[in-house]
Amino acid sequence: MHDMPPNHPRYQSLLLRDKMANAYKEGILADTALIAHGRGEAFDYILGEKTNVAALNAIKAASAALLLAKNPVLSINGNTSVLAAEDIVKLAQILPAKVEINLFYRTPQRVMKVEEVLRKAGATEILGKEGDDYLPLEGLEGPRSRAHPEGVYKADVVLVPLEDGDRAEALVALGKTVITIDLNPLSRTAQTSSITIVDNIVRAIPLIIEEINKLKGCPVVDELESIVREFDNKRNIASSLQLIVQYLEREGK
Repeated sequence: MHDMPPNHPRYQSLLLRDKMANAYKEGILADTALIAHGRGEAFDYILGEKTNVAALNAIKAASAALLLAKNPVLSINGNTSVLAAEDIVKLAQILPAKVEINLFYRTPQRVMKVEEVLRKAGATEILGKEGDDYLPLEGLEGPRSRAHPEGVYKADVVLVPLEDGDRAEALVALGKTVITIDLNPLSRTAQTSSITIVDNIVRAIPLIIEEINKLKGCPVVDELESIVREFDNKRNIASSLQLIVQYLEREGK
């Protein structure tokens, strides 16, 4: 990557790929994390590697939901910590929200490494650390069922970027508002979540921060509630799928 010129058409994408590969070598990520990233990267190409109108609509609804939350929690896996730790910490501070580590392939070593990434990014209070108390989430088994009693377990709104479908489904079944960021609009996470942002996390989190700063000026709670109420996740996902169809039609000509 060191000899890659910044004007290379894949420059930003390759920088992220390099970041992920290094994080895997350092033991922060499981090998399957690289597969998940590559799948998202493929969808990002098709979506033009830019934030579209459907994603902006979801970002606005997500921002309003996070501001309305009594106990908002940002649930962080390895990929999220590697790609967006500083922005996650910034988002947690402006809401404020709790940050909780939740790993699909959980080992004590990886938990400590993700904690280290978050602390380097400025996080001071982190839940879900090795040795922390936890309660099982109904509908899940094993390490994935772990939830901190003061974090995801009691949260009313949970941001779960790049999450697995089972966990997103279980959180929704428990009555929580689940916000996800997933470049694949067909994934079970995207289809199950309350609000799905079909965008790259490195673009989406800064935009959520920007939108929250705008919406904080809302004089009445009713306006925020109206934004969330009027958002239709199924319809918004359909808009993202339409963009993919349009891309394939253009390329097929």
